[in-house]
Amino acid sequence: MNALAERHVALVGNPNCGKTALFNLLTGSRQKVANYAGVTVERKEGRFTAPSGRTVRVLDLPGAYSLQAASLDEAITFDVISGRRADELAPELLVCVVDATNLRLHLRFVLELLALGKPTIVAVNLMDVARRRGIEIDLVRLQQALGVPVVDTIAVKHGGAKALIDLMDRNELPRLPPISVTGDLHLRVRQLLADAVRMPTQTARIDDALDRWLLHPVFGLLTLAAIMFLIFQAVYAWATPLMDLIDAGTVAVGEWVGAHLPEGPLASLLVDGVIAGTGGVIIFLPQILILFAFILALEETGYLPRAAFLLDRMMSSAGLSGRSFIPLLSSFACAIPGIMATRSIQDPRDRLATILVAPLMTCSARLPVYALLIAAFIPQQTVWGVFNQQGLVLFALYFAAVLSALLVSWVMKQWRRGSDEHPLMLELPSYRLPHLRDLLIGLWERAMIFLKRVGGIILASTVLLWFLLSFPGAPADATGPAIDYSFAGRIGHAMAVVFAPLGFTWQICIALIPGLAAREVAVASLATVYAVAAVDEEAAAEALGTLISSDWSLATALSLLVWYIYAPMCLSTLATIKRETNSWRQMGFATFYLFALAYVASLITYQLVSRLT
Repeated sequence: MNALAERHVALVGNPNCGKTALFNLLTGSRQKVANYAGVTVERKEGRFTAPSGRTVRVLDLPGAYSLQAASLDEAITFDVISGRRADELAPELLVCVVDATNLRLHLRFVLELLALGKPTIVAVNLMDVARRRGIEIDLVRLQQALGVPVVDTIAVKHGGAKALIDLMDRNELPRLPPISVTGDLHLRVRQLLADAVRMPTQTARIDDALDRWLLHPVFGLLTLAAIMFLIFQAVYAWATPLMDLIDAGTVAVGEWVGAHLPEGPLASLLVDGVIAGTGGVIIFLPQILILFAFILALEETGYLPRAAFLLDRMMSSAGLSGRSFIPLLSSFACAIPGIMATRSIQDPRDRLATILVAPLMTCSARLPVYALLIAAFIPQQTVWGVFNQQGLVLFALYFAAVLSALLVSWVMKQWRRGSDEHPLMLELPSYRLPHLRDLLIGLWERAMIFLKRVGGIILASTVLLWFLLSFPGAPADATGPAIDYSFAGRIGHAMAVVFAPLGFTWQICIALIPGLAAREVAVASLATVYAVAAVDEEAAAEALGTLISSDWSLATALSLLVWYIYAPMCLSTLATIKRETNSWRQMGFATFYLFALAYVASLITYQLVSRLT
């Protein structure tokens, strides 16, 4: 039996210091991710066994620039290390991770942390990069000046944290006198740098060379546009083989279950409800992971803060800030992580505006609806001898969503205009190559979040829809289709009165119901409503496209496309807004304005197109 008590360690540091990479190196796959109680800030915890046999519990705290909290992330970090959270045991040892190539910024946070008087180790990370740049850091002199142990780490190298692990494994924790944070901290940092650091240049030559192009007001924006184009092309092109494989697997499982169960309600529930509904959602996982892979890679390289800097002036004129770029970019995959990412925005007004417009970004769950309607109603032909007409319509839907988000945020800015402006303050980290291990761990975490969502609200909504469509059965003397007598049929006919001015049929109204739970099930819902029978999803989509192209007018199809630009994406998104803002009022406002925009825009589209065709 191990007699050594478990040690509780917290990793702290500025964003972009390599803290999470060090956490991954220490704990590997022995991690669990959750949220802190009462907030949606991510909580990452892992364990490893030290050479002595001691178990070390490691907590990866959110990145912070200062203990004078200006954002939700910083507030959580300060509360945890100071023992103010009742649901989190205060760590007995702090490991402050700093970037060896940017000590000027990171040492200021070290001084603030040491003032707390808690046992602390300073881990100087990215030492290999610093050496390549000719930066000389005297760790002994830095340790003497700070009064705490200072070690070097290379988080992307196997064995790159050995010295740190040895220190964490000691029986005696580091001791230090409390350090006052009064006076000029910047002056004290300059003194530390002059005493222990020799730098040939303030920034690496390659950083300066890249920034001359990537931060250029013209070439920089063109480069950003090219990167965005590449990302969205990859989302469609690279995901197709994997989506086909998932689709084939779902069909095979459904056929196997159907063949081994007698016909009846149970077989229908499992095959048409559980398996088909779950498969119809999981099929989008490759698209989401490809998008997140690009986002994580861009973040690791240090490019995303530069993209935020480039877009700050344009976004500020619309009532947002450059910091809104990353959350809105994430919302193209799913609005939920996009809304959660707003916690890094310090200004409360900018953060709220970003939260409220994030649902307008065209998430991947809308793609099946767009693909179905565009293929059914937009001819496959070339425009101006170069562009595909269907592709132009899809681009127009994305553009309309982005433009609408900017207009809505501009209106909110006029409505909630403050007395002061908050300039964008960003650290531009050094460029570096992303590490494969960290990318894979990040993708795994996001895949698990997505799959847990599938196992929850989406699966429940699919089963509920199956029940509403199946019961009660048609009476013996029924003359119409059975669906007319079901609960769903009755609900659809009642809703059609409200949505008739938009051109929506009662079948469309039924499909809107599960669409509130998750956009992903909208196409499957339409197929079920229209009683489409096909051997796989692709054939179902083709058969459904043929049916709706003969049953709907062009005005109805375009009206429904416009509806999906604006209508709230899912109940989970609205619940996330509630959790992030801690306000039923803000969630209610988001619900009202999104539905109002969707109804008015669809109404105008239907009435206008009806008169022109």
